[in-house]
Amino acid sequence: MWLPLCFLAALLAVRPGGGLAGERRSDGVYVVYMGAVPRRTSPNFLQESHLRLVGSILSRGKVAQSVVVQQYKHGFSGFAARLSKDEAAALRKKPGVVSVFADPVYQLHTTRSWDFLQQTDVKIDARARPKATAAASSAPTTGTDTVIGLLDSGIWPESPSFDDTGFGDVPTTWKGVCMAGADFNSSNCNKKLIGARYYDLGEVNSWSSSNSPRDEAGHGTHTSSTAAGNAVTGASYYGLASGTAKGGSAASRLAMYRVCSDEGCAGSAILAGFDDAIGDGVHVISVSLGASPYFSPDFSEDPIAIGSFHAVAKGVIVVCSAGNSGPEASTVVNAAPWIMTVAATTIDRAFESDVVLGGNRTAVKGGAINFSNLDKSPKYPLITGASAKSSSVSGTDSASHCEPGTLDASKIKGKIVLCNHSQSDTSKTVKVDELKSAGAVGSILVNDAERAVTTAYLDFPVTEVTSRAVVDLHSYIASTSEPVATITPAITVTGYKPAPVVAYFSSRGPSAQTGNILKPDVAAPGVNILASWIPTSSLPAGQKQPSQFNLISGTSMACPHVAGAAAIVKAWNPTWSPAAIRSAIMTTATQQNNGKAPMTTDSGTLATPFDYGAGQVNPTGALDPGLVYDLAADDYLHFLCNYGYGASQIKLITSPPAGFSCPGNASKDLISDLNYPSIAVTKLGDAASRSRTVTREVTNVGAQEDATYTVTVSAPAGLDVKVVPSKLHFTSTLKKLTFQVTFSSDNTAAKDALTGSITWSDGKHTVHSPFVISN
Repeated sequence: MWLPLCFLAALLAVRPGGGLAGERRSDGVYVVYMGAVPRRTSPNFLQESHLRLVGSILSRGKVAQSVVVQQYKHGFSGFAARLSKDEAAALRKKPGVVSVFADPVYQLHTTRSWDFLQQTDVKIDARARPKATAAASSAPTTGTDTVIGLLDSGIWPESPSFDDTGFGDVPTTWKGVCMAGADFNSSNCNKKLIGARYYDLGEVNSWSSSNSPRDEAGHGTHTSSTAAGNAVTGASYYGLASGTAKGGSAASRLAMYRVCSDEGCAGSAILAGFDDAIGDGVHVISVSLGASPYFSPDFSEDPIAIGSFHAVAKGVIVVCSAGNSGPEASTVVNAAPWIMTVAATTIDRAFESDVVLGGNRTAVKGGAINFSNLDKSPKYPLITGASAKSSSVSGTDSASHCEPGTLDASKIKGKIVLCNHSQSDTSKTVKVDELKSAGAVGSILVNDAERAVTTAYLDFPVTEVTSRAVVDLHSYIASTSEPVATITPAITVTGYKPAPVVAYFSSRGPSAQTGNILKPDVAAPGVNILASWIPTSSLPAGQKQPSQFNLISGTSMACPHVAGAAAIVKAWNPTWSPAAIRSAIMTTATQQNNGKAPMTTDSGTLATPFDYGAGQVNPTGALDPGLVYDLAADDYLHFLCNYGYGASQIKLITSPPAGFSCPGNASKDLISDLNYPSIAVTKLGDAASRSRTVTREVTNVGAQEDATYTVTVSAPAGLDVKVVPSKLHFTSTLKKLTFQVTFSSDNTAAKDALTGSITWSDGKHTVHSPFVISN
C-alpha cells in the first residue's frame, strides 16, 4: 500500500537509464527538447525529422527507431532516446535544439475537505455506514465538457467515484484514447473517465507492471477523485470520516496519463503526458509530483516547466503541488510563473484516540488512526522508553525515542510504551513495528511537528500526543509505582479549531529560482484527505472487504483541490486565459481560520505568504472575482528575457512575434513587473535601491461594467506603500486599467521579509493581492 508520508522526502535522482533495474550499459535515456512545434508542421513530419536528427549522430550499426523511446509532437517538439554521453553532446550542438538532459526521476508529493471549503453543504452522518455508492445527486449539471487531465500513477476505474451515470456523450472535441494494457481495456473508460494512457517508465518500473493505465500505487486514484470524483454516499475509511465524498468539479470529465510507478516518475514520460494531454484536448492539467528543492533544474531542463509552458500557451491551466520539504524556507518547487503552485493546509476534522489513565485521572487527548481492541479500562502497564532501555545502550536519549535496538524486549512485553518522536528520528511506522514485534501491546508517541498529519496504525493501538499533553502522563507515572493505561480506538471529530493551518510538510517560499515571483500561489486542504483508493490486503481486524477510500496527506492532495476549482471557473468562463483563472482563485482566497483569526502554521506561528501564497482557496468566491490580473504570451517572453534567456534561445522555445527581441535593460529585478496577482520585490533597502515601483493591470470581469474600485493597503511598520491611482473607474468601453505601487524603506537591517497586502474593492468584490518585500 502507498504510505501516506512516503512522499515527504520528494527527492529527485538523475538516472540516465530506462532499461531493467541493475542492467549495466553505457547508454542512458536523454531528453532532447526542441521548443515549440513549427507552424504548419504535421506530427508525422515532426516524427520523421526527429528520427533523421538522431540518426545523424548515431554510430554505425545503430538505428534511430531502436533508440527513440518517446516523441513529442503536439504541444512542443522533441524526443527521448537512449544515447551515449558523446551522442547527447553531439545533439546539443545541432541547430534547433534547446536543451539535452539526462532523463530525471521525480517523486509524487504525497472527504470533508470540499465541505470545509464551503463549495456545497454536505451533511456528515457519523452514524450511517452504508456501502459506498454513487449518489443520485451526483449527476452532472454544468461544465460536463470540461476535462481534467492528471499526470500521475494511474487510475482504478472501478471506483464509484468514476461512475458515468448522468453524463452525456463524450465531447466531440475530445481526441484522446483509452489505451489497452495489463488488466485494462477500452471498456474501462466511460463517459466520466474518457481517456487513459501509460508510458515507458524505464528504470522507474517497479516490481509491479507499468504497461497499463491501471493504478497500482493508489496515488493517482486518490488525486483523480479529489479533483473530479462523483459524489459517493456512505464513504469512509472503515467507519472513520464517514459521509459523502466528492471531487471539486464532479461534473468534469477525467483523463489519466500514467507517468509514475510507486518508485517515481520518469521525466521523459512526464513530457509525453503533457504532450498528449495538450493534443487530446484537456482544459486543466493536475500534477502532484516534482523535483527535489535541493536539485532543482533550470526551466529548460525541467520536464514540468517545459510541458506546462506549452500547455499554458495552448490555453490549458496547469496546477502543481508545491512539494513536501517544509517547513524549511526556499523549498517550494514547480515555481515557474505559468504554473499555479499549491501549498497544503489542514481541515476542521481530526481523529481522536485518547490515553485513559489509572487512578481516575482525566484522559489525555491524542490523535491517530487505530482500531484498538484493548480493554476500555486502564489495566495495561505503562512504561517510558527510557525506563525500558537495553543494558547494551549507554545513553537514555535514543531509548526515550524508542529507536530500533535500544529497548529491552523483556521490559516492554505486555506494556504500553511511551516514546518521544521527532522528524529526524527513524520513521514512526518502523518504531511501532519493532515495538509490536517485541511484544508491546501499544504505544504513545510524543510528536509535536507531525501531530496534525494522522498516521494509520490499523490494529496496533498507537496514539500521538503533544509535548504539552505528555506532562500529565509523566506526572501520573511519577505518582505511582504501577502506572497503567489503555488507548481508545480512533473516533472522528469535526469542527476542530483552529483550521485551516499550514501543514508542517508543505514546502515554503521564497523560490530559489524566482525570488521576484511569490510562490506558492495558494493553499488548499492536503492533510488527512478522504478519497478513492485501490484495493489493499491490509485490513483492520474484523473487516472482510478493503475500504474503497483512504486518508492520505501531502501537497499531492492539495493540488487536485485547486485543479477542481480551476475546472469550475473554466466551465463558467470558457474564454478566460489560464492566467485569468489563476488570478480569480488567488485574489479571492482567504487568510483567516474558522476562529476568524489570521491563519497560522501547525507550530502555532503566524503564517505568511511564503507559507500559503494568497491564502486558502475559496472555490465559490473564485467564480466572481470582480477584477483579474491577466497575462498574454508576450508577458512570459519578457519574463524569460528578464530571467536571463537570450532572444535566440527564446525563439527556439516558442514562436515570438516577428521582430521580437529582449530589451537592453532586462534584469531579474524587472520580474517583479510581471502582471501577477501577487507582488514580490527583492533587494529593497540596498544602498542603491531604497525605493521600487511596480506596475499592474487589472481587467474588470464583473457584471457591473460601470464600477469604481478603491484601494486599501495593509503594510508593516518600516515600509511605506503608495498606490497610484487610489481609485479605478471602469466603464463599458474601459475594461482594463493600470496602477503603480511604490515600496520605500530605509530599514536596511531587516532580516525577515516584510509582508502585507493591497486590496481593491467596489463594495461587492474584494480583490486581495499579497506582497513580500525583502532586502
